[in-house]
Amino acid sequence: MKNNDRPIKPALLRGWKCKCPNCGNGPMLRDYLKVRDECPVCGEELFHHRADDGPAWATILVAGHLLAPLMLIVYTTFRPEGWVMALGFSVVFLALALFLLPRLKGMFVALQWSRRMHGFGEEKNAQSEAAE
Repeated sequence: MKNNDRPIKPALLRGWKCKCPNCGNGPMLRDYLKVRDECPVCGEELFHHRADDGPAWATILVAGHLLAPLMLIVYTTFRPEGWVMALGFSVVFLALALFLLPRLKGMFVALQWSRRMHGFGEEKNAQSEAAE
């Protein structure tokens, strides 16, 4: 197994687009956040992933870091009422979270695929060891 046979940058970009990290053509997700068992285009197995709470954590982290300075700027510049700030930024946070969550989940799955974590690529490794 070569270290460069699954480069991380193209895999992460494909994951951001919610595409298969192997071929980049097949959709990785079905419905909203459910990862397909395998790519419908290339047949790459995707069920090995262990994204768990990572994408949700990263979504909150990114959205919070984007919105916190924006909240400060809006408050110091315009001085809106508290309920306007709360309602407005809640809606913005919700929209941002709904946009980021599937993309970050795709990146987590692509990272695991690229680094052969949690069973990604074990079958091929077992076959190559048996051939030696």
